[in-house]
Amino acid sequence: MADYIARGLERAARNGAPLIVLQIDTPGGLESSTRQIVKDILASPVPVAAWVAPGGARAASAGAYIVYASHVAAMAPGTNLGAATPVQMGGLPGTQPQPAPDNRPPPAPDDKASEPAGARDQVRPGADAMTRKIVNDAAAYLRSLAQMRGRNVDWADRAVRDGVSLAAEEAQAQRVIDFIAADLPSLLKQAHGRTVKLADGVQRTLATQAASTAVVEPDWRTKLLSVITDPTVAYLLLLLGIYGLYFELTTPGFGVPGVAGSILLLLGLFALQMLPVSYAGAALIVLGFALLVAEALQPSFGALGIGGTVAFVIGSVMLIDTDVAGFGIPKGLIAAAAVMNALFMIAVLRMAHKARKRPVVSGSEELIGASGEVLDVSADVSWVRVHSERWRAASDAPLHPGQRVHVTGREGLVLKVEPDPAGPRDARGPEVPAGANNP
Repeated sequence: MADYIARGLERAARNGAPLIVLQIDTPGGLESSTRQIVKDILASPVPVAAWVAPGGARAASAGAYIVYASHVAAMAPGTNLGAATPVQMGGLPGTQPQPAPDNRPPPAPDDKASEPAGARDQVRPGADAMTRKIVNDAAAYLRSLAQMRGRNVDWADRAVRDGVSLAAEEAQAQRVIDFIAADLPSLLKQAHGRTVKLADGVQRTLATQAASTAVVEPDWRTKLLSVITDPTVAYLLLLLGIYGLYFELTTPGFGVPGVAGSILLLLGLFALQMLPVSYAGAALIVLGFALLVAEALQPSFGALGIGGTVAFVIGSVMLIDTDVAGFGIPKGLIAAAAVMNALFMIAVLRMAHKARKRPVVSGSEELIGASGEVLDVSADVSWVRVHSERWRAASDAPLHPGQRVHVTGREGLVLKVEPDPAGPRDARGPEVPAGANNP
């Protein structure tokens, strides 16, 4: 979304637009993305109006910062604004440190004397050090935006520290927004004639009453990015892509795993380039899969497979290189992927173990030990039938037609045979007499 807004601001500046209107309806977002959007708004050569709309919309958390940063702030009837307290994303319910209850009465909206000196730099008792740092930083940030735009500084502080919210009418009464606009024409009419200050210090008077509007919707790239740049989705795309390529390499000619794996892998890599990725973590993941493939092709009785699983888990933990909340890959997903890799390794080892116990079923080696029947014996050569094939045979013991033999070796096109005293039948079933009909 930060990328979408940045490109929209650049497009408006190229086209010489008199005003940019950001229609907002958001429950919040990442702090890093919020700061990037705010920076782009503050540096925009075109005035920006933030409009919380339509009715029922909200500008909570990150949305409040964007509204405060905009040159013009408006809300539609039936909307609300605020709840700007930063929170940690992810984790189990109840694992985040909770501030102790605060029974102090809320200060009057515009009565600065009612607030104790230094209260703006305090956090409720019971909060840990990290929470105090995050809340103090966010409160100072929103206050600075309020001072820049001449809006209610005290309420901005309370929106962060107490998580308070305001309806549209209350926000206008407390100078949090500039006006209420039910629709876009009403917003343009009320914004007309207002004077705003741009980043270069130039004062500009808006002339928007008769301005035409052009809607810039998020394109397919933005919609796709909003889905695949989720770290969990990007991680799954990477895993599925690697698995698809692996199955294509181990079972060539099928096609579908290779094509699907290539597409998913490229999407995953495209998503990762938009995220703060550790190249060491990505390299460990690739190394882990390479070791698992080596285990499948050249079984080492678990050494390569265990090493690959360990490398995969460590790489997955290191993959996202940031402490910003919301960017981490869920530990449960990493554990599930590691278990899947381990099961895959175990399955490969079991198949390799079974394959070592199976008798040879093709090639010249398969003839050794096979049972056959003597067809003809002469002074020059003997003929035997083995697996319904006629072979020349040589034996140190005398042979006679109809005698059962088993193969002990092979020299070129001549089989070495020995009489079989027990006379076992061929493992492939009884021989079919010459000329008999095969049922």
